[in-house]
Amino acid sequence: MPNIDSILRDHVTLQVESIDRIYLNGYLPGLQRSGQLVYFLTTHRKNPIPSPALLGQITRRFVEAIHAFAERAGIPIVEFKPGERKDDVAKARLARFRGKEGVVFIGVAQEADRAFRSVKKRGRGGRVDFDFYRAKVFVNHYYFYILDRDFGPGFIKFSSYAPFAVRVCLNGHEWAKCQLANRGIGFEALDNGFLSCAEPATLQRLCDELCAKDVEKFFRRWLARLPHPLSRQDRAAGYRYQLSIWQMEMSLTHVFDRPLHGRQLFEELLRENLDLGRPDRIQILFGRRVQRNTPSSFRTRVVQYGVLPKLSVEYKHSRLKQYFKEGRALRTETVINNPYDVGCRRALSNLGYLRTIGRNINHRLLALERTSHNCIISSRTFQSVVLPSDADGQHAPGLRFGDPRVMAALAALCLFLPTPDGFTNRMLRERVAALHDPGPKPYSAGRMTYDLRRLRLKGLIQRLPAKHRYVLTPVGRRVALFFSKTYARILRPGLARLDPNLAPNPADLLADAWRRLDVAVDRLIQEANIAA
Repeated sequence: MPNIDSILRDHVTLQVESIDRIYLNGYLPGLQRSGQLVYFLTTHRKNPIPSPALLGQITRRFVEAIHAFAERAGIPIVEFKPGERKDDVAKARLARFRGKEGVVFIGVAQEADRAFRSVKKRGRGGRVDFDFYRAKVFVNHYYFYILDRDFGPGFIKFSSYAPFAVRVCLNGHEWAKCQLANRGIGFEALDNGFLSCAEPATLQRLCDELCAKDVEKFFRRWLARLPHPLSRQDRAAGYRYQLSIWQMEMSLTHVFDRPLHGRQLFEELLRENLDLGRPDRIQILFGRRVQRNTPSSFRTRVVQYGVLPKLSVEYKHSRLKQYFKEGRALRTETVINNPYDVGCRRALSNLGYLRTIGRNINHRLLALERTSHNCIISSRTFQSVVLPSDADGQHAPGLRFGDPRVMAALAALCLFLPTPDGFTNRMLRERVAALHDPGPKPYSAGRMTYDLRRLRLKGLIQRLPAKHRYVLTPVGRRVALFFSKTYARILRPGLARLDPNLAPNPADLLADAWRRLDVAVDRLIQEANIAA
């Protein structure tokens, strides 16, 4: 049987850690509130009334500048159709682009934005005035799809209405490809990753060198070349874009020597998550989109090809995922959709800190998966768990191996192994109740409190400071996995196969060996003349 730890140790030809996609928010700090907008229109631009018509004039001039820019440079303007995948359009046009650097095309799409809206009001003496507020509106957004000499493909998206928000999308793997190409180092691409590289150490060093200054340099250079919604006088007065991190993906890729080993690894990952802890759902992603008008029908059967196994762990707005990339590599990826989820501000200067957090999360998941296939514990640890003991002067009842309630609690803990923020009494109680039949009396909160105390005194879990939440200790992870796997995969099915009331099955080697052992022991007893 393949082992996750041995596959990752013996059958990986390339390992690369890199920032994957970076999605940035560009904003004008002086145009975020209604009061700032009024100041901009009246005091800065010296208009007597902060009329929304002035914003319409800025929008019109900006759109005219975009069309003039496209006409001068011969850049096509493409209107995205509803439901059309923008990445597919960009990939097709990028393949036909012959330049080494430049704007490939400009895409237009009507999308939601939180822009300024106004309410007309009458002031003193019948003077007309306006109140502004931010609300959801649908306005045109202009995508500048760019091929950059340092970052490769990416895009900068402008909202056409105040406060003229900007989105920037870049990819750290494409950055690394450009750096390798500039140095003349050979590599083989795997979509937005690497299948092989002539100098793996140099590749990893380049991936580690990508920093906030490189991203800032890219943005400023292209901002100076593209049409801008504000004038030069506005920018000279301090109305300049600042970047913040909207989304960041930190990836760890293991390329296998043979696709077979990747499939074996994911089969083991699926197996671990199917019977340990009983997850709410197992998702299988089909290799094609399934819509209402998709021909043919779908039936339940053994899946062999055309699907992509995927493991996903969600935490607040962010998530951790693993998937089989193009049938060749294991991609482990932390997607931070909100830096505040991990206690970090959105400023671009925190890019390096978020990379460290994402790297640690990826390694923690892989270490946990390796432990799941190497979770053996010592006899001393086993005895300390199953026998009564004293911890800090408190009596700790034993967690007896094979006890249905104990096994249900440990199996439920397997579900919470990768949970970064711990679990509560209620969360664990719902899991244990689904795995354990307590009889006429329900599995109550009081029983769960008692079991949590046993687990804590045995050192398997610990309580988070100032919170009613718990996390597993390193020993607790091993014990939960070892007890659950031994009971669910060896003891329970093994005893069922050795049931003497079942009809003999010659193909079952375990049952056949047990019957032969039983016969041999009976013969030995008879020869000793002590048989009943």
